[in-house]
Amino acid sequence: MIAPGQGRVALIILDGVGIGGCPDQSRYGDVGSDTLGNVARAVGGFRLPVLERLGLGCCRPLEGMTCASPSAAHGVAVPRSAGKDSTAGHWELCGIVLELPFPTYPNGFPNEVIAEFARRTGRPVLGNTVASGTAIIDQLGAAHLSGGGWIVYTSADSVFQIAAHEEHVPLPELYEACRTARRMLTAEHAVSRVIARPFVGEPGAFVRTANRRDFSLPPVGPTLLDRLAEAGIPRLGVGKVDDLFAGRGITSRHTATNAEAYDAIAQGLGTLERGLLFANVVEFDQAWGHRNDVVGFHQGLQELDRRLPALLTLLRPGDLLVLTADHGNDPTTPSTDHSREAVPLLVAGPGVAAVPLGVRDFADVGATIADYFSVPSESGRSFLGVLG
Repeated sequence: MIAPGQGRVALIILDGVGIGGCPDQSRYGDVGSDTLGNVARAVGGFRLPVLERLGLGCCRPLEGMTCASPSAAHGVAVPRSAGKDSTAGHWELCGIVLELPFPTYPNGFPNEVIAEFARRTGRPVLGNTVASGTAIIDQLGAAHLSGGGWIVYTSADSVFQIAAHEEHVPLPELYEACRTARRMLTAEHAVSRVIARPFVGEPGAFVRTANRRDFSLPPVGPTLLDRLAEAGIPRLGVGKVDDLFAGRGITSRHTATNAEAYDAIAQGLGTLERGLLFANVVEFDQAWGHRNDVVGFHQGLQELDRRLPALLTLLRPGDLLVLTADHGNDPTTPSTDHSREAVPLLVAGPGVAAVPLGVRDFADVGATIADYFSVPSESGRSFLGVLG
């Protein structure tokens, strides 16, 4: 039996781990994107015994996986918000459904925006184009070292990204430049995130560091985190979740790798007596999806499969562990951008019935957690009642 409100919920977002088509996928140019399905086919079928036992193969058919006697509730969730970035996905999972997408800049940012950013920060700007983060530092890193200009770039997502070499631009200066851009980028230019992208190394061997920071817009309405805060229910963040909510309603232990995130989740479950543990597991998106690294993505899934048993043993009677995602990022397609996809939805824990959840909305996840803690939800339909 589940004892609502008396235990913990661990909401774990596998960033970029989509599971294929959703009703409006064609509107985003993403027909055929199927992150888990295409990776499974590319590697000759998954061998992920723990995820298989939970019911990942019951969410949707996946090569190499069966759907036999799953131990977790299982289904998929589809996005309703406009857009396909991490901010929109995380916000929707916590109750905010956006009717309009955040602005994007396929031709770079307007000249007046770039000129004002350069004026306010006292450094010139290089780039101002759509680019891969690793490719643009290879292309412009030497010019940055010689002239001191910010490397500014964007992607298909609503982001204003600023790259700078840590040994030539101190991190506090880079972060302050991001805050400056965040203050500027409002109204028609209200991008979802300004992202600090520090790197180190020499020309021909530049590498990005773990000191990335995201500076998001504050949520446009109340979220699950706000409602939990109002009720005095503890919230513990892992990864970039605090950045995605502009620090509202949660603080977070930042993690650079999936392994660090799993360690932090385990530590959190070892200390949190009651409340929500909200984690973002970043490398599926940041390290492998955006770089079209199928091998790395598959190895990441194998690592997750190895780490899950230890996390599951930390659950107490009445606890829930919710495993889902915020969007897709299919490493098998030519694109290196996020993809509009459904996402897997697995709910495990002592007393959880292994029921099919069907096709749910992202917001149903937040509504279920709100129901568990007896706080109001902004949107979505709770499925707590079918879990046991």
